[in-house]
Amino acid sequence: MFLAVAEELHFGRAAERLHLAQPPVSRMVRQLERDLGTDLFVRSTRSVQLTAAGAALMPTAREVLAAADRARASAHAAGRGEVGTVKLAYAGASTHVLVGVLAREVRKVYPGIEFRLDSQDFALPALARVLRSDVDISLGRWDFVPAGVQSRIIVEEHLVMAVPASHRLAGHEEVQLAEFAGEPFVALPPHEGSVLGDRLRRLSLGAGFDPDIVQRAPDSWTAMALVGAEVGCSLTVSSVAENVTDPHVRFLRVLDETLPIYLRMAWRGASDNPALLPVLGLADRVWPGRPDEAGARVGDA
Repeated sequence: MFLAVAEELHFGRAAERLHLAQPPVSRMVRQLERDLGTDLFVRSTRSVQLTAAGAALMPTAREVLAAADRARASAHAAGRGEVGTVKLAYAGASTHVLVGVLAREVRKVYPGIEFRLDSQDFALPALARVLRSDVDISLGRWDFVPAGVQSRIIVEEHLVMAVPASHRLAGHEEVQLAEFAGEPFVALPPHEGSVLGDRLRRLSLGAGFDPDIVQRAPDSWTAMALVGAEVGCSLTVSSVAENVTDPHVRFLRVLDETLPIYLRMAWRGASDNPALLPVLGLADRVWPGRPDEAGARVGDA
């Protein structure tokens, strides 16, 4: 009200601009002057001029209006889920590049969303955190996801054997697991739901041997370092081979048939976080993949 009159220096034009009649505008300006204890305008029959107090008030009044506009825009953005916090848990050496791609896009497209990243050692705890609502999204390799959790396949992967560069098979591109009978293995710690642990057991038993695990590594980065140090070979996935660059390690595709391995994105279908939906939409765009029909309906393994 004050700014309209101050900028127009005419009560009639200010009233038109505000889509009001002139008398209410005059009354409200008078009330403001009484509240402030000083005149804001010098009025005559021919003109309206700002007093020193009125001129001093204009920058503050503009700041107040701008703050109100920002608050209104923030409220609207929050209603659309464009502000807030989304937490993502991920596991393994193979997902950090994907996570970085999404984090950059969230920052660019939705600067009002705080995208918090939390690296986990293993995939199963990351999925459990989705169930507890500790995080909004998890990335991992699960053969099954529990009821109430929705999922999407990000990447379908294949098994590779990581061997030292000095290994007798290092020059091969493809191998069968039977060729590693009697070899020392480096493996991740055994835990329920471990996809790599499951595939190593299945394939080695199918090949007629029990793997000789000489050392457990806390994560894939460490496992690959141990392979490079010639401690043993390690069964891993193709995305690890794509993300680990160590001249002392070679990756050989495993030809044995086994269950498919999927890197999945999982989230609670009943989440009440309004910022989650925009991030999921962005993930659909930057992570080419496909819907996971099985993930939404089967129980946890």
